[in-house]
Amino acid sequence: MSFVDRETSKDLGAGDVERALPKLPLPALKDTLDMYLRCMKHLLTEEQFNKTQHAVKQFGAPGGVGELLQSKLMERRQKKANWVYDYWLKDMYLNNRLALPVNSSPAIVFPLQNFWAPNNSLRFAAHLISGVLEYKTLLDTRALPVDYARGQLAGTPLCMEQYYRLFTSYRLPGPESDTLVAQESSVMPEPEHIIVACKNQFFVLDVVINFRRLNERDLLTQLEKIVKIADSEEERLPPIGLLTSDGRTEWAESRRVLMRESTNRDSLDMIERCLCLLCLDDSSGLDLSDTTRATLMLHGGGLTKNGGNRWYDKPMQFVVGADGCCGVVCEHSPFEGIVLVQCTEYLLKYMIGSPSKLVRAASVSELPAPRRLRWKCSPEIHKLLASSADKLQRLVKNLDMNVHKFSHYGKEFIKKQKMSPDAYIQVALQLAYYRRHGRPVCTYESASIRRFQEGRVDNIRSATPEALAFVKAMTDGKLSTTDKEKMEMLQSAITAQTKYTVMAITGMAIDNHLLGLREIAHELQIEKPEMFKDEAYLISNQFILSTSQVPTAVEMFCCYGPVVLNGYGACYNPQSDHIIISVSSFRESPQTCSAAFIKALVQGLLDMKDLRNKCNSVSDPAEQRKPQTLETQTQTETNWQSKAQPRAAELSKNQQTLPQVLVKTAEQSKAEAQTQTSVRAEAAGALKSRTKS
Repeated sequence: MSFVDRETSKDLGAGDVERALPKLPLPALKDTLDMYLRCMKHLLTEEQFNKTQHAVKQFGAPGGVGELLQSKLMERRQKKANWVYDYWLKDMYLNNRLALPVNSSPAIVFPLQNFWAPNNSLRFAAHLISGVLEYKTLLDTRALPVDYARGQLAGTPLCMEQYYRLFTSYRLPGPESDTLVAQESSVMPEPEHIIVACKNQFFVLDVVINFRRLNERDLLTQLEKIVKIADSEEERLPPIGLLTSDGRTEWAESRRVLMRESTNRDSLDMIERCLCLLCLDDSSGLDLSDTTRATLMLHGGGLTKNGGNRWYDKPMQFVVGADGCCGVVCEHSPFEGIVLVQCTEYLLKYMIGSPSKLVRAASVSELPAPRRLRWKCSPEIHKLLASSADKLQRLVKNLDMNVHKFSHYGKEFIKKQKMSPDAYIQVALQLAYYRRHGRPVCTYESASIRRFQEGRVDNIRSATPEALAFVKAMTDGKLSTTDKEKMEMLQSAITAQTKYTVMAITGMAIDNHLLGLREIAHELQIEKPEMFKDEAYLISNQFILSTSQVPTAVEMFCCYGPVVLNGYGACYNPQSDHIIISVSSFRESPQTCSAAFIKALVQGLLDMKDLRNKCNSVSDPAEQRKPQTLETQTQTETNWQSKAQPRAAELSKNQQTLPQVLVKTAEQSKAEAQTQTSVRAEAAGALKSRTKS
């Protein structure tokens, strides 16, 4: 994923930029077919590759079906703003029948909050929603500064259209394919309400009354009313939100059953047209480590926790837990992770930089009571609810999540080696997988193509032949390969990764192109070409490693689930002096283990630094370092979490009127890490003493 800068000095609005952006290019057919063979050769047996080579040659033959399909794609490119967007959206999201939690919807996890007073979580929520309304105003007035690319090919303006779907879209379930509904009609009024989920109940909270936006004091008053109403057990309704956690086909059928009743139709309409959801979660009663908070964001903890306190079809669900577990759950089809991050960073910075306005603010004099949404539930609905709850519980038990802070070094060390941090970490991921499983696998890394009109992403295929050569040299145990040769292999792997990244972000990668060729053949009712029925093509789309770089400017991290049963989801956030790594897998797969993968990744990162130091020491013996192992890399998630404890104690002492939003910039995190070094050393010594005694 690319970094972005916000540019305010240039006199270009989002609409101007969108009109000025070029169309997504269409790569040459021969280039894509040649690259496809190069990407797959080392991932196949000789027999498989020979068969694939024949199918590809047949497809690309002069006058053959490949040339016909390529010409049809060229025609499509002339007619559409983005020739692959519709194909990609359906293939990536809308045709996928898996449940949204874990399988599709990523989450942003906030720092653990210290809600020391009973209603502090509501004050936090009111402040957060006030920020959401400020951000929505920027969107409505098209005043959001344009994003400009950083990193590779920096300075290019980026398409902003994804931002305008944050609060105006909805994923409607269908029996075979979902629909991304965008509320852009001039006939329908703009939504002026949010939905508040509390104790599995849903409430309408109008944020604009009599043409006036509610201020923070009014929002807090309304939230307090909602909690009071939700506490009334006599009126509590079934947890209908559980139905949205089911498989998409199952949820489409459940929704069809719900729609038979006019009461249910009205409730569904209010949810589907709202700006966003605010989920006021009960305390989970769990030890809120980073790993635990990540899992709770992804699935809510199931029926026994807050799994029913969600509506997964809505793009933005802001979760505020009474125990300080907070974050955002995102339905992924309208926008990419970087858009979610930019919005979330704005909100957290708003909460730090904009003092809470709860005192003496002009308010709406008559606040109507928030309205609880009603449901009429037949025995059939109750049966469907029980089935959805059971499947969500199985998903909760199946998810194996591990969040780790690698603190030995961060992106600054990598940059000093004149290497791309993203490419470096991708090679480390290849090393970790090979060390664990003894083979390379197809790997997905999202690459933004927002340089083009309606651009979303293409795939960086990180499992390159160069990466395989490096990881083999690092793991074969032979002494025949020198450190210098290994270093050259590492440089070659990073160069190959960087080249493919540039190819992807400039619209010249192979995945979208192959998808377009396949889909236009289907549209033309041409028999599926042999190349797309070939085993290699199926293997090429089984992304056992699904990866993404999600850098943040404030202390938070992103997480998501694996995309195949025997795979890993690996999300990383490189900071100056550390890297936050979130790895997920499924427990029911005997082949995967998130903790073991993290262990292999940490060892790989240490080995790569050790290799660099060894090679440096040839020219500068003073820089020689001892080889490092996992035993010397002592930073653990527990140590990371311990940072919050002195901070929380200090907040309790101060007894401020409002809960502090615990967010730090990267620079503040670095300073804090330096001041706590001696504390950690003392703690480690004390622990060692206790162990001996």
